[in-house]
Order: sequence, then structure tokens, then C-alpha cells
Amino acid sequence: MAKRKKKLKDLRSQRWYGPEDMRASSHRARSRQMGYSTADFAGKPRIGIINTWSDMNTCHSHFKQRVEEIKRGVYEAGGFPIELPAMSLGEIMVKPSTMLYRNFLAMEAEELIRCHPVDGVVLMGGCDKTTPALLMASFTMDLPAIYMPAGPMLRGYYAGETLGSGTDVLRYWADRRAGLIDQETFENV
Repeated sequence: MAKRKKKLKDLRSQRWYGPEDMRASSHRARSRQMGYSTADFAGKPRIGIINTWSDMNTCHSHFKQRVEEIKRGVYEAGGFPIELPAMSLGEIMVKPSTMLYRNFLAMEAEELIRCHPVDGVVLMGGCDKTTPALLMASFTMDLPAIYMPAGPMLRGYYAGETLGSGTDVLRYWADRRAGLIDQETFENV
């Protein structure tokens, strides 16, 4: 059975912005201090955008631009976007393993959603641990959510051959260890 569309007064964010009291007035004033006009946010659902972008995460390198596109989409749909940066778990760079941090990201994302005045979220993630972490957080919070995956890693090309992001590196590394190719050739792969 489809849920009925919520009325503005029933939105979670209205607990922060709706009442005619000092606290809500302060929330509205602080939003204006950040450069927003009352028309930007009044009477609109607030949509959190959990962004796991980082300079060290190749899977999410395009998120810096993509988040601006998502914000435009939220505005066009009649909402008010709120970007909430979260821990970035780049599989290649995080050591010893991103698995150690998956649950931390799930807890962080859950608390970002819980403690901010959002009525729904867009989850920006990718890689093996970011995806389940963000989904676990959104399931726990039981708010409308859209998952925006990073997409596949780009292919590479070497010596006229299309290379995958993982398997071909392992194949060429085996060749390097066996002495079939030198370090310079491996670096060019």
C-alpha cells in the first residue's frame, strides 16, 4: 500500500524550523546567516546529501561535481538540499582494511541523518564498504532515501589491450614478480 504524501507540518524538519518560538526562529536565522533566503528553505522538505567524496578515494573522485548536480535536482524538485560530508572509505588507500571502518561510517551516517533536520536523504557512495554502510544507516533511520552509486571504475588501456581495474593489475604483477616485465613496464600498465 502506498504511503500518503506528508503534509508540511508533518515533516521531520518542521520540528527545527516550523514552530513560532525562539529556537525555531534561531534555526531560520542561522540558515539565513549561511546565505540562504527564507524563500530558499521555507515550506520545503530538507533533503540531506551524504557525500563520501575525498581526494584519496578514486571511486568517488567525481562526487565533488556530482553533489552540485544533485543539489540542483533537489531544488528543481521543490526541496532544500543539505550536504553532509561523511567519512570516505577508498578501498585502495585505506589501510589496513576498509572493513575496520564500515560500521563507523554506518554509525556516522546514521547520526548525521538523526541529528540534522532532514526529511529524506541522497546517499553518495561506492566501493565495497561504503555502499552497505550508507544503506545500513538509511534503513535504521527509516526515512525516504535514494542511493546514488559511484559507478564502475574506469578501464585502462595498455599496448592495445583493454584492462580491468583489478584483475589485469594482478596478472601484470605476477609477470613482474616472475621477471617477465620490468618495473617501468609495470608502472606503465
